[in-house]
Amino acid sequence: MMKEKSISASKASLVFFLCQMISALDVPLDSKLLEELSQPPTITQQSPKDYIVDPRENIVIQCEAKGKPPPSFSWTRNGTHFDIDKDAQVTMKPNSGTLVVNIMNGVKAEAYEGVYQCTARNERGAAISNNIVIRPSRSPLWTKEKLEPNHVREGDSLVLNCRPPVGLPPPIIFWMDNAFQRLPQSERVSQGLNGDLYFSNVQPEDTREDYICYARFNHTQTIQQKQPISVKVFSMDSLNDTIAANLSDTDIYGAKPVTERPPVLLTPTGSTSNKVELRGNVLLLECIAAGLPTPVIRWIKEGGELPANRTFFENFKKTLKIIDVSEADSGNYKCTARNTLGSTHHVISVTVKAAPYWITAPRNLVLSPGEDGTLICRANGNPKPSISWLTNGVPIAIAPEDPSRKVDGDTIIFSAVQERSSAVYQCNASNEYGYLLANAFVNVLAEPPRILTPANKLYQVIADSPALIDCAYFGSPKPEIEWFRGVKGSILRGNEYVFHDNGTLEIPVAQKDSTGTYTCVARNKLGKTQNEVQLEVKDPTMIIKQPQYKVIQRSAQASFECVIKHDPTLIPTVIWLKDNNELPDDERFLVGKDNLTIMNVTDKDDGTYTCIVNTTLDSVSASAVLTVVAAPPTPAIIYARPNPPLDLELTGQLERSIELSWVPGEENNSPITNFVIEYEDGLHEPGVWHYQTEVPGSQTTVQLKLSPYVNYSFRVIAVNEIGRSQPSEPSEQYLTKSANPDENPSNVQGIGSEPDNLVITWESLKGFQSNGPGLQYKVSWRQKDVDDEWTSVVVANVSKYIVSGTPTFVPYEIKVQALNDLGYAPEPSEVIGHSGEDLPMVAPGNVQVHVINSTLAKVHWDPVPLKSVRGHLQGYKVYYWKVQSLSRRSKRHVEKKILTFRGNKTFGMLPGLEPYSSYKLNVRVVNGKGEGPASPDKVFKTPEGVPSPPSFLKITNPTLDSLTLEWGSPTHPNGVLTSYILKFQPINNTHELGPLVEIRIPANESSLILKNLNYSTRYKFYFNAQTSVGSGSQITEEAVTIMDEAGILRPAVGAGKGYSEILFATSPVMHTVRPTFYKVQPLYPRIRNVTTAAAETYANISWEYEGPDHANFYVEYGVAGSKEDWKKEIVNGSRSFFVLKGLTPGTAYKVRVGAEGLSGFRSSEDLFETGPAMASRQVDIATQGWFIGLMCAVALLILILLIVCFIRRNKGGKYPVKEKEDAHADPEIQPMKEDDGTFGEYSDAEDHKPLKKGSRTPSDRTVKKEDSDDSLVDYGEGVNGQFNEDGSFIGQYSGKKEKEPAEGNESSEAPSPVNAMNSFV
Repeated sequence: MMKEKSISASKASLVFFLCQMISALDVPLDSKLLEELSQPPTITQQSPKDYIVDPRENIVIQCEAKGKPPPSFSWTRNGTHFDIDKDAQVTMKPNSGTLVVNIMNGVKAEAYEGVYQCTARNERGAAISNNIVIRPSRSPLWTKEKLEPNHVREGDSLVLNCRPPVGLPPPIIFWMDNAFQRLPQSERVSQGLNGDLYFSNVQPEDTREDYICYARFNHTQTIQQKQPISVKVFSMDSLNDTIAANLSDTDIYGAKPVTERPPVLLTPTGSTSNKVELRGNVLLLECIAAGLPTPVIRWIKEGGELPANRTFFENFKKTLKIIDVSEADSGNYKCTARNTLGSTHHVISVTVKAAPYWITAPRNLVLSPGEDGTLICRANGNPKPSISWLTNGVPIAIAPEDPSRKVDGDTIIFSAVQERSSAVYQCNASNEYGYLLANAFVNVLAEPPRILTPANKLYQVIADSPALIDCAYFGSPKPEIEWFRGVKGSILRGNEYVFHDNGTLEIPVAQKDSTGTYTCVARNKLGKTQNEVQLEVKDPTMIIKQPQYKVIQRSAQASFECVIKHDPTLIPTVIWLKDNNELPDDERFLVGKDNLTIMNVTDKDDGTYTCIVNTTLDSVSASAVLTVVAAPPTPAIIYARPNPPLDLELTGQLERSIELSWVPGEENNSPITNFVIEYEDGLHEPGVWHYQTEVPGSQTTVQLKLSPYVNYSFRVIAVNEIGRSQPSEPSEQYLTKSANPDENPSNVQGIGSEPDNLVITWESLKGFQSNGPGLQYKVSWRQKDVDDEWTSVVVANVSKYIVSGTPTFVPYEIKVQALNDLGYAPEPSEVIGHSGEDLPMVAPGNVQVHVINSTLAKVHWDPVPLKSVRGHLQGYKVYYWKVQSLSRRSKRHVEKKILTFRGNKTFGMLPGLEPYSSYKLNVRVVNGKGEGPASPDKVFKTPEGVPSPPSFLKITNPTLDSLTLEWGSPTHPNGVLTSYILKFQPINNTHELGPLVEIRIPANESSLILKNLNYSTRYKFYFNAQTSVGSGSQITEEAVTIMDEAGILRPAVGAGKGYSEILFATSPVMHTVRPTFYKVQPLYPRIRNVTTAAAETYANISWEYEGPDHANFYVEYGVAGSKEDWKKEIVNGSRSFFVLKGLTPGTAYKVRVGAEGLSGFRSSEDLFETGPAMASRQVDIATQGWFIGLMCAVALLILILLIVCFIRRNKGGKYPVKEKEDAHADPEIQPMKEDDGTFGEYSDAEDHKPLKKGSRTPSDRTVKKEDSDDSLVDYGEGVNGQFNEDGSFIGQYSGKKEKEPAEGNESSEAPSPVNAMNSFV
């Protein structure tokens, strides 16, 4: 079949393609041809089916039709002929079927109520309109009624009934007060769909006497008012006061306080109700509840979700609104009212019915004598509509017989038609909710061929581009088209030509030798005709010297070249652009034949300059960038923005133009380069200024173009290189006259939102573009490539219109024309849109799966036919899921995975599969509406893989020579387990590993007892599972056999929970001799025995370490119980102690030790507390007189003692050495006594050393204050001080003494002599 292409190089008359079937013809819209051809009537415009008229205005019932010859019109009223000539009040418009009923002469509109139908008839048939029901609108008065005041207790519910009069159409209800202010509404107080005002609970502020219900009848623009309703709310306090005033002191009185109540539904009543709504309408469901606190309403759809994008909540969520309902929205909708005391609910069963809607509406049929054709009329609805046929307005059963016609349900089949078979057929689809009526004519024509393309028409194209040569034709039967080269040349055939169904000849790549005469011949059985056209192929236009990049200093000159070569018969035009806009209107820009020159370059001239060369057949362009740089420095001059212009004046006022003049302000040392003129539209956008135009700085007047229906004011802004001036004062205002719109809406689009509609959208005109009041839009559409007339509707100033009842995903021609009270805008251009998409109908076929490995597969499928997609193809989705694991044979929850492949792709990869598993998949095609049906499920299996590690390894029941191992099977076997592999080896205290032993265990075992192990020995175990593919990852554990039978069992390593223990014996593992060990790095380094000794402001930390040599340690500490980050101190070298300084006295700290380079490896935490601070006197004794006197006496006494000693020394006196030795023993050189841990006497070997402070510790291990002033306070600075700041024990020098704390009595024991010796340096 020949492909269709658009004809861009031709402006010939529009030719429609074949439609419905090969033998059916479309009549081209050629005006001369239409004048000659007969055509049955077609209804082009009619009033709506349900037509409510204003009883105060004339009734106009529209009926317009076309046909050849022009049709005559007649009417029926209530099923009988309506004789217009006998009713003086009724007239029919000339050349039209539209009726006008004059009711201005005292005739009531009610007299013309009824059902009207129009018939348009000519010699080829009769078309009929819909049944048009005429009803005058009604706005009756409110019936008078006596309204009693409403007395209600605070907290109770209340309903104020509106009961508006029945009007046509129904009125809009709202509640206001006497001041015509709307009553405030909230979750507590709201208006129902029936117009009543509901109070969930009343409050004292609800008391008022002017609750007024209003009914607005829009058709007649009248408002009716109900009598005011009074509401009095009694609060509990006022009610108690009233009761107390009427009872004696001895009476028991008092109203109950306001009590909270659970929700109760005010409307609807009961627990269930039913609702019927029609397809395409708006579904409104309502639930209003009473209760205190005020209940909150929630909505759900049972067994489904509320439709997204179509669901709205109104009236504080008391009303559920679903727009554009369809049959899928049927179901049970549940509203729940809830407060703190409970909840209640109501279920509304919704049934969506449907008035008839088109699936395939009948279309006009043009046949030639002897041809066949069909009329198809298909509609749907709920219930299913019945189809009936009429011919020329008469039921087909009683119409004159036609032997060429056969009715088959919703189809009429025509065979070997003749000219007398021409008629108009009506299809009526109806059910209890409405009807559809469509006219479609069968026009039998016998016409010889005609060629509509003008003779000797000249076509011109550029070489190496396509050439399209038209041959628009018409004939009945449809003519055959042939093309010849020259007048008497041979017929054209071959792959170098493309022949289109509309007669067009396409030369895909035209060459210079394609120039010449081409002859089109059209023939059918009634005749033959031909037409000659001319084709000229031209040389392409080229830019042989393009503009180049330039860098120019300010005030210099820039020049760009653009030299071209073109066909000598074509006249080129050269256009220069700056940044894709027109060149500035500046005399500095000089455009030559082959160049562009810019004089006195400024910074504003920076940008991209483009040379565009156009001919009538082609266009070429080239661009270059201009960069402006600073000129050499000049003496400083003060520059400033110019002053605003003055004295604005308007002259020469015309409808579309005016002249504006002004006086420039001061330039301020920088010449004015241009003036910017702005305008304000005081009618549409007061206070908003818009750009109008710019003129050079040398110009002080300008002729301004104006738009109609704008109230103009102008202002001028001066511009120089420094910047813009302030705006001038506004000019006087000038209002232009109204006119037709000059332009039509832009961005017109047609995109369907549902399978049977077309949503036409556009960008509305702005206020000043309307050119006058009453802006509206005429929206027109017709199906593309079908002989349909334009359907038009005039809408208000909106930006969207929805066409319903369209076929699914077909192209439409669309145009939107603006109009106002003065007339229409120019004829708009047409755009192509598409009606809504529907779900694809066909699933992809021939789905194949190729398994690549245990985790990857490739899937193939055949693409679906594009016609079955019924929308824009977006791609394919592959759904796949795991059915079961082949190793476990147990199903699990199915989790489907989805992969989407964009475009018309026919294969894809499925990654991340689980080994040794059974999978299913299917493929679906996706369009803009959604997914199509799934292909049949395809089953495939993945091969085995290696297993995951065993789920756990637990070691229990350690004895002198055995350990019990228990394990769990792998979480993912990935195949059939063949065995388990256990390897183990001993580890000694220096982390050396012994020989490795390996055991293979059957796959069905889950425990093992290892015997004949060495006592008190640590073992390391390695455990993994195997399939036929190989071994999986291993897990490791360590365990220790006990030292003796009385030893304490260590807790199990890696203990798990929730499993059964199955113990059994295996072959013992024999060790006859101690194994040989090999030196390795320890697997688990340890820091243990962290100890602390704290003073007031520092603490000494020590620890033991097992692990790699030369580890660098750090100490982390912080206040106990605090969430602050740990503080970190680095330990120099590999010492196993550290002193923390700068601590706060009397504070609890936490501390831990770690090793650098071993991530996450730290000791357990230890806690310690610093000692309390020493109490100090508040009085400075140094300034007391008694202290000064005492010090003087002491000084005098010391002086006397020194004199005495000096005298005795000179006399050779001696003092007892033994007493000094006892009083000042040196602990560094004294041997230790084993009984009390004190030091013995020192030897004379160290006699030359000076004596150190210290004291002998008495047997009771205490040192009394009066015994010596040389106490531990001098060394330890605290009660708990056991270490000096260098890390050594104070116990080396002296026993620990009591210290009197500031508060309370504390004591501590002396350090152990063993520890003292271990710390001795």
